[in-house]
Amino acid sequence: MKVGVLALQGDVPEHRQALRDAASGSEPLVVRRPEDLAEVDALFLPGGESTTIARLIEHARLWQPLARRLAEGLPVLATCAGLILLAREIERSPSGKDPPTFGVLDVRVRRNDYGPQRESFEGPVRVDRLSGRPFPGVFIRSPRIVEVGPAATPIAWLDDQVVGVRQGAIWGLAFHPELSGDVRVHRLFLAGAAPRR
Repeated sequence: MKVGVLALQGDVPEHRQALRDAASGSEPLVVRRPEDLAEVDALFLPGGESTTIARLIEHARLWQPLARRLAEGLPVLATCAGLILLAREIERSPSGKDPPTFGVLDVRVRRNDYGPQRESFEGPVRVDRLSGRPFPGVFIRSPRIVEVGPAATPIAWLDDQVVGVRQGAIWGLAFHPELSGDVRVHRLFLAGAAPRR
């Protein structure tokens, strides 16, 4: 299985290292062009700044190819800004300058709702089908999932707050598993994304 990381902005090196660790050293592909996207069987959308990433996706002529692959069922794990870009709806921010979204996850999100950079924190996250200790969820200017629609299923919780959802082959997480030093979420996603033989 060829796994790629959208490498336009954000936590790209961290996701690539987590994927190397999760998949015993296999090298994830860097996705910057439509030709790169055509090569991958699964994709990671990293955290970063959602408006900037959306603009760079357009500039790289990746918006339509990615929308097409999402519609075809491409397995995707999206973290933080990636979650925002996949959401059905962004709760309007005071600036009114919200990015466009692909609308493939049936959630409404509120950007930066866990506080500014200086209020970043780590908290114990309970992840569905993940055994052992709670996952160390890293929250940095994270979006809040304020509503989960009927097409999406919650898969991760911080206390009683939903911080991760799944819809088909697409996962959206409000936290940053790539910054935790724990690759269990990456492994869990890859196990579900692997083609059945």
